[in-house]
Amino acid sequence: MNESPTSGTGKVRKYLERFRRIIPFASGMLATLLALFIYNFLYPANQLTEHEVNDAIFSALASATPRAAFSAEAYRVIQPSIVLIQTETSVKGEEDNKSLGSGVIIDDVGDILTSLHVVDHATKISITFADGTQSDGTVVASQPEKDIAVLHAAVMPQLFVPATLGNPGAMREGDEVYVVGNPFGLYSSMSAGVISGFNRSFHPPNGKHDLEGLIQFDAAANPGNSGGPLLNRSGDVIGIVTGIVNPTKDSFFVGIGFAVPIDTAAGAIGLPPY
Repeated sequence: MNESPTSGTGKVRKYLERFRRIIPFASGMLATLLALFIYNFLYPANQLTEHEVNDAIFSALASATPRAAFSAEAYRVIQPSIVLIQTETSVKGEEDNKSLGSGVIIDDVGDILTSLHVVDHATKISITFADGTQSDGTVVASQPEKDIAVLHAAVMPQLFVPATLGNPGAMREGDEVYVVGNPFGLYSSMSAGVISGFNRSFHPPNGKHDLEGLIQFDAAANPGNSGGPLLNRSGDVIGIVTGIVNPTKDSFFVGIGFAVPIDTAAGAIGLPPY
């Protein structure tokens, strides 16, 4: 059966109509492919090998600097504020008795906080600062029932750094603490431990007063540490070391030390607690 010219023309029109519909889509596809080709040509992808990836990771780990230990930061903060205290006590007819202890600068005028028993009855007090400056010292205030004394130095270093006073009330049993002082004359030594308890009582050897409300800690403290600071992680002073417990007649640390809370120590002599 023969098709008429009219029917052939209709088919051509249908094909043309379909082609017109395809043109926008085809144009979009072509534009997209062209854009991808140009992008890849201008910015070729860098494919890293497994070996290169491993080398990059190793290099990054090798160059990473770990955070300093809290103890190192606390020591760096407090060390310029620590002083060595040496005393002489004269008794008629006897050889002079020499002893030593620790102290900490607590304000901008150079007041030094220490334990009273370190300087009590001393006929001569010598103070050595962190920069090596040496000076005679005098007791300007004391609180015997707290075993706390404040010293003034006749000569202060040109530059000195007062410690930051912390808040003992923010501490809890088990919190890390540090003791910095001069045990056995070993200047500016540090030990680390934790708070073992609060509100402890302690009767110092040859002391007249029971000390109350003390912080118990287990950071090593020995003769020479008395009067030095008890620190928190930030290097803030939260207490003043006052004594150790030893079941023998010898004076060495067996794991129990006591500190007067700094709000008590500073507040007892009219200074701001923190």
